[in-house]
Amino acid sequence: MAGIVALPPVMDVASVADVVEDHPDVRLIDVRTPAEFESVHIPGSYNVPLATLSEHRRAIGDALSGPAILVCRSGARARQAEVVLRESGMDHLHVLEGGIMAWESRGKEVSRGGQKWDLERQVRGLAGSLVFISALAGLLIQPLFGLLALGVGAGLAFSALTDSCAMGMLLSRLPYNRDASCDISEIVGRLTTEGASGFEAR
Repeated sequence: MAGIVALPPVMDVASVADVVEDHPDVRLIDVRTPAEFESVHIPGSYNVPLATLSEHRRAIGDALSGPAILVCRSGARARQAEVVLRESGMDHLHVLEGGIMAWESRGKEVSRGGQKWDLERQVRGLAGSLVFISALAGLLIQPLFGLLALGVGAGLAFSALTDSCAMGMLLSRLPYNRDASCDISEIVGRLTTEGASGFEAR
């Protein structure tokens, strides 16, 4: 494990690939929804959705005795997860820069399952639909409907400023995003017991 503690907080794809190959006891924690994880993920990674991370951060922290690399779609949710886990006392946390999008674009190996819309696409679809419908209703039915479009726009601006997304957190709790298997107790057990074997393809 020499040199692992010196890893940078944010790591590019090449660095993560090298670390995974050289240090199989470093864990990849994917914080996307179970549905996103089922669609595509890095082989050997563990799915701990951001929506449930706060509730289980103590157990996750206890199970992770060594460094962990946090993964999401683009890096934003991984940074949020890093804040949550650091607040619970965890050290040696690192974020995959660009998330799984960057990993795929560099031609790295992924595991694929049933394809579903990722969370960010769902947010764009819902927000765009709300703005369109409310603006149209404001023009054709009642001008006050335009206030909904105003509210959605303000929410998106706030989301960009704070690098958070309340709409995304709400959507992540829908059955569409939670129907894939993700038993936190099972994940914690695997994190605790799977030493070097944790990065075998599953």
